Amino acid sequence: MTTTALLSLYADDPFINILAQPLLHRNATDPARIQVKGITGSLDAVLAATLTKQVAGNHLFVLTDKEEASYFFNDLQNLLGLSDALDRDRTKGTATGLSNVLLFPMSYKKPYQYEEVENANVLMRAEVLNQVNMGGGSSSGTPPALIVTYPEALFEKVINRRSLKANTMAVRVGDRLDSNFVSEMLQNYEFEKTDFVYEAGQFSVRGGIIDVFSFASEFPYRIELFGDEVESLRHFNPETQLSTETRLDLISIIPNVQTRLTQETRESFLDFLPKETCLWFKDIEFTLEIVEKCFERAEQSLAQVVGSGGDIQVVDDPDTLFETRRAFLNHVKRFTTVEFGRKFYFKSESKLAYPSKPQPSFNKDFKRVAEALNDYQSKGFTNIVVAESFKQLERLKTVFDEVDPFLKFQTLQVGIKEGFIDETLKVVCFTDHQIFDRYFKYRVRDKFSKSKALTLRDLKTLQPGDYVTHVDHGIGRFAGMERVDHGGNEQETIRLIYRDNDMLLVSIHALHKISKYSGKEGGPPTMSKLGSQEWD
Repeated sequence: MTTTALLSLYADDPFINILAQPLLHRNATDPARIQVKGITGSLDAVLAATLTKQVAGNHLFVLTDKEEASYFFNDLQNLLGLSDALDRDRTKGTATGLSNVLLFPMSYKKPYQYEEVENANVLMRAEVLNQVNMGGGSSSGTPPALIVTYPEALFEKVINRRSLKANTMAVRVGDRLDSNFVSEMLQNYEFEKTDFVYEAGQFSVRGGIIDVFSFASEFPYRIELFGDEVESLRHFNPETQLSTETRLDLISIIPNVQTRLTQETRESFLDFLPKETCLWFKDIEFTLEIVEKCFERAEQSLAQVVGSGGDIQVVDDPDTLFETRRAFLNHVKRFTTVEFGRKFYFKSESKLAYPSKPQPSFNKDFKRVAEALNDYQSKGFTNIVVAESFKQLERLKTVFDEVDPFLKFQTLQVGIKEGFIDETLKVVCFTDHQIFDRYFKYRVRDKFSKSKALTLRDLKTLQPGDYVTHVDHGIGRFAGMERVDHGGNEQETIRLIYRDNDMLLVSIHALHKISKYSGKEGGPPTMSKLGSQEWD
């Protein structure tokens, strides 16, 4: 079985069609209140993935905390087949596969302690704002945004839409662009001009190539000019500096919205969303309690700053930076809401029950697992065993063949948090990690693929004399950087010294061919001779 087949199975479920009706006809002036009880395990993500395929537009999923949100996000992207696409794109340095399923995290750990801001989270928040601002799900052709978040993230206000638009630089293929103008514009945006770009907030100009790392993209952009016309737009991998094959038609360059927030008016993230967005809550009352507690802590932090700051002047009050419980609830009331947890907040005439059970604990007893699957099979259930890897599924087949050769079940290669028993559609879904009593770790966007190849960060830590390995020329020593003239343009190169003091200049664009030397400890390695066959 495939994830597509699983979701197709649920797409034909009458319950899904009943739930979809008020969402398809949602009205901003008369928002619907829907309650769904009885959902267990990862069945919530299965139903959400199915419904978002049928119900166009933006959807915001609010889970109870960061960990639960990360697991739900992981389930959703895997079920929609986006995780593998992301991994494939990552090897090329792009992230096109995940453009419409986004995690909206909190940007820093504690209110008024801005030194604890996590840049990766700021970038992810900006990516969500950019996706929504581009009109996901509209006639713009941008896919709808499926946003997963948690209370602490919604507690923070965001830059208002007007300011974001004013601080966004859009570049299209075919545009006329002057590199000096772009350089001046980016510096006004507080971007740092560097020789080579490897983190958000940097840009470089090398002849007809402009590299820039927007705060709303996981990977930096490479703008290639032909004269003053934009010839191509692509992502590139900051570790290798290599461009991807996939060409883009339009890019949006956005500055650090976190620092810009000190100068611009903030608004609720819910105000930033289109009115037709559907809000999904695991527990609204719990979300409101967290927002209230966070605001109280923000007030206490402000009081401490004022009390110990001497001449320090605090510009912003808590309610200009963060949400209050009352204001947040008023924002929520404007949207169609689906409550799918165990506790419900709003009064609703649309109360739906979806009988299901969690996957039992078998304590690695495969005989009990086989008996349970046989029992459900005799009752007309479809049995599915899921695992992240193909090898694990093959292993499970071998184990169950030995336990019960007549046992029948389908396999599904996907990673989800928890199994479930769906008594409505008669589907049993058991995960391998629960069968083996193993911990299942969600995967939320490793920043870049890790390898032994040097990164620009690594390059800055190298000292002259350090041993390195070049994939084509073997073991040498790092001897610093050198600028050389190449066709009238200066280019940064890496200087390597080999046996007999032979020197090799390596373009910074070939950085991926160099790695730190790793070998036996105790003495220096034998350096390679350039031009010889010994390295081959």
